[in-house]
Amino acid sequence: MPYDVLISGAGPAGLCLASALSGRGLSIALVEQQPLPALAEPAFDGREIALTQASAATLQRLGLWDRIRAAEPNALAPLRDAKVLNGASPFALVIGHGLTQRSELGWLVSNHLIRRAAWEGVQDCIARHHDIEVLAGDGVAHLQPQAEQMHVTLASGARHGARLLVAADSRFSATRRAMGIGATQHDFGRSMLVCQMTHAQPHEHVAWEWFGHGQTLALLPMNDDPATGMPRASVVLTLPHQQIEPLLAMPDDAFGAEITHRFDGRLGAMLPASTRHAYPLVGVYPRRLVAQRFACVGDAAVGMHPVTAHGFNFGLLGIETLSAELLAAHAARRDVGAPGPLARYERRHRLATRPLYEATRLIATLYTAEAPPLRLLRGALLRVADRATPFKRAIAASLAGQH
Repeated sequence: MPYDVLISGAGPAGLCLASALSGRGLSIALVEQQPLPALAEPAFDGREIALTQASAATLQRLGLWDRIRAAEPNALAPLRDAKVLNGASPFALVIGHGLTQRSELGWLVSNHLIRRAAWEGVQDCIARHHDIEVLAGDGVAHLQPQAEQMHVTLASGARHGARLLVAADSRFSATRRAMGIGATQHDFGRSMLVCQMTHAQPHEHVAWEWFGHGQTLALLPMNDDPATGMPRASVVLTLPHQQIEPLLAMPDDAFGAEITHRFDGRLGAMLPASTRHAYPLVGVYPRRLVAQRFACVGDAAVGMHPVTAHGFNFGLLGIETLSAELLAAHAARRDVGAPGPLARYERRHRLATRPLYEATRLIATLYTAEAPPLRLLRGALLRVADRATPFKRAIAASLAGQH
């Protein structure tokens, strides 16, 4: 018998989709190249995820929120306000939580903790509903869509059928490529270095996006360091890749002094509190999100530049949209892989994501340009935006995930 849904990729998106579909009478399979121990104990990867209020609600419905909090009580840090700076100017565009109806714009949590909680959630679904099978240490090698089902051959040679195949295997999805679906890619020619840092001055739970000359800095406020009690944040430094490599190899004290200097000492002395990691900056948007008995979710559907912190939030939004369509079809005794539910998912997810994807690409291009006229223009734009309360309210609503 074929699976109802086969998901390629057991990262946070794939795991959350499996949990969202579980317990409703569907048979689900997860295919993942990593072995089971790596899924059960994901390693720290430097990435901190800024969750909107809508995403926090999704994690609460899936049971992940309580799992994260139970594992690490200080893991979920409120993100109350956000500010945008340009160059050496002391002026900042401030997006405050007061523009919304909440006491914070969102929440910050480490990516590896989301992955662990999502894996535990799937294990709980397996124990309670017996409707998810995990095929670890394997990957999708060949696809053959047919009228009644998708035929999937794995790298191990195992063959499976599914009414619907879902790609959740990164923005460079091999599964999406195997379906013949191309994507528009924008390589920003830069990489980002990410790590946790402690610092002398408090951050007041305010996120920074600082477009400097020759660099971009982001500060994501975390709860105080449990070992030292010092203020702690996730630092994201974006530079041409050849300038990132030496920073990865620096001794801790030299690296701390370097980051303190790059922040102009605005937070006092800064010291590394974690390992350092680097990732290339590439935005990806597929030409299609669905095909015959096929759909994309997570980064496979939208690979965002991190400047607006919407990548994982869009992933959760897509999971909510796709799972709602599939569960409605199944409840009505219709085929979950039929064109109708998939077309509705694609239309809704494109409308929700494409405008911000394109706007983010333009913002990142403008605010990393080094020509003097553009430096003046972006400073002027920040000041104009600061006086436009409706605009700031709209940005706050977007950061909070309110629609």
